Amino acid sequence: MNKCGVACALRVHDLSWTPTKFRGLSRGGHDFCPAMNIMMSTRHRATVCRVERSERHWDQIAAFAVRQVAMREMHQASRNAAATLPTPESTDDAFREVTEELTALRDLYEEAPLAYVKEDLQSRFISANRAAQRILGIKPEEVPGIVGLSLVPDRPDAQRLAREQFAIQVRGEETRGVVVELRRKDDGKPVWIEIWAKPEPGGKYTRTMFLDVTDRVLMERERARLAAENVYLREEIKSVHNFEEIVGQSPALLGALEKVNRVAKTDTTVIITGETGTGKELIARAIHSASHRHEKPLIKVNCAALPAGLVESELFGHEKGAFSGAISRRMGRFELANGGTIFLDEIGEVPMDVQVKLLRVLQEREFERVGGTNPIKVDVRVIAATNRDLAKSIREGKFREDLFYRLNVFPIALPPLRDREGDVPLLAHFLVARFAARIGVRIESVGKATMERLSGYPWPGNIRELENILERAVILSNGPTLELDPEVFASVTATRAANDGPSRPSSSASDGPGATGVGPTPPLESLESNTRNHILTALEKSGWVIDGPRGAAKVLGLPPNTLRSRMKKLGIVRAPHRNIEFAK
Repeated sequence: MNKCGVACALRVHDLSWTPTKFRGLSRGGHDFCPAMNIMMSTRHRATVCRVERSERHWDQIAAFAVRQVAMREMHQASRNAAATLPTPESTDDAFREVTEELTALRDLYEEAPLAYVKEDLQSRFISANRAAQRILGIKPEEVPGIVGLSLVPDRPDAQRLAREQFAIQVRGEETRGVVVELRRKDDGKPVWIEIWAKPEPGGKYTRTMFLDVTDRVLMERERARLAAENVYLREEIKSVHNFEEIVGQSPALLGALEKVNRVAKTDTTVIITGETGTGKELIARAIHSASHRHEKPLIKVNCAALPAGLVESELFGHEKGAFSGAISRRMGRFELANGGTIFLDEIGEVPMDVQVKLLRVLQEREFERVGGTNPIKVDVRVIAATNRDLAKSIREGKFREDLFYRLNVFPIALPPLRDREGDVPLLAHFLVARFAARIGVRIESVGKATMERLSGYPWPGNIRELENILERAVILSNGPTLELDPEVFASVTATRAANDGPSRPSSSASDGPGATGVGPTPPLESLESNTRNHILTALEKSGWVIDGPRGAAKVLGLPPNTLRSRMKKLGIVRAPHRNIEFAK
């Protein structure tokens, strides 16, 4: 405790002061000499002389000394404090330093690459730095009063996310690393930002920092699109395509190919018509390969193979939660084909409600996902195909007339194989070489009698039927020359005649049955019967050996377990005393 403190702490009435005590207190470390000097000064000498004669007046002397010491210390403290007060010159220097620091902080705030926004509890902007103005497309004079939530796109999902995040800030909680979609104020273009928000301690304002992550979001979406496209293409690779290997030189085929050559270089919508198995998908691939879109994908959709309830989702995609089982957003085939071509096979099988959306895509080049409200623009060429008589379907009310006119811009009619004179030998040589290479056998030629039978057959199943018969013949071949048993056509003819009756007349068989040795056009075998016969033929050739390099599974191109499963399903068993037996 300092002297002043000691002086203030002394309580005079608690002690009986004597000269001895006073001197002892001074010797104890408390310097009362200044007080004594004051008392012995000229001003107070008479008083001291009067009172020092009596021992009992030392209490008054001590109290007086204490007060004098306290006052002296207080005056000295005041003088010391006054000496520390800034001068006008030092005040100007300090003000200048503070101003410079505030200017530096303001420059850092304005020029920072990060965007900073201060807004009130109604989402009205109070201030925004230049980065925020640039990202959001706002002019400086527009900043005060602009409502941040007004920049959110008018979509339920985007509105819900933005309002949920702002409500968190209003409650006084922080937001970290949340991506929000907005629309720029000047041009309305989409922008995605990643935000970090922290309410002020008073709870009246929110300070938000954000980064522009638009490029990252678009890159992730493109990566997802490419991943979906790769999945689709991997599925396509599993199937066998001829691509541009169109074989034939008949006038009917060359006429169709001339149309393909003319329309390929345009973006015109094409509809391909023809019987089943005439190669409509092959023509669609030829159009795409010769177009300027050949570097983009050709997306194929078999409309007849899709369940009625999933056609719309398959074509246009769906949003998460759009229906039961929609656990995530999925892009449709039109979105995958953006920039390329979409091939709608069996277009006549599309339900009427989906036809309305197809019409909109053809007219406006936009659509909406199932369960979504945001229009999606696409740049896609449409090629459709059908084996139906669409004019008849229109009369029956099964196909929209306006959609037909939108599709029927450039029709290409493919001729059936029976009308392609001279093309069967070319196709036979081409297909035999391909099947022989796939199966691993050596075939150098096709027998003359076999070629005559092939050329004389009317081929109601067109090229697909020709492929099936030649593949079976290659599997059963025993030498370098392919020979086809006449019983093949006889059995097919008998089965077709029994099931479907006589077929329509063929231009290639106009000379009558005797000219070809085939008889009336037989009906097609059922798929199950054809599969059973195919498996039985391979089993007979392999001696009923399934596994191994010469087993039936290897010949058929199937895993052994798959072949056993199909044999069980079709009831194929080997009897102990007979070569083949069907389970009853």
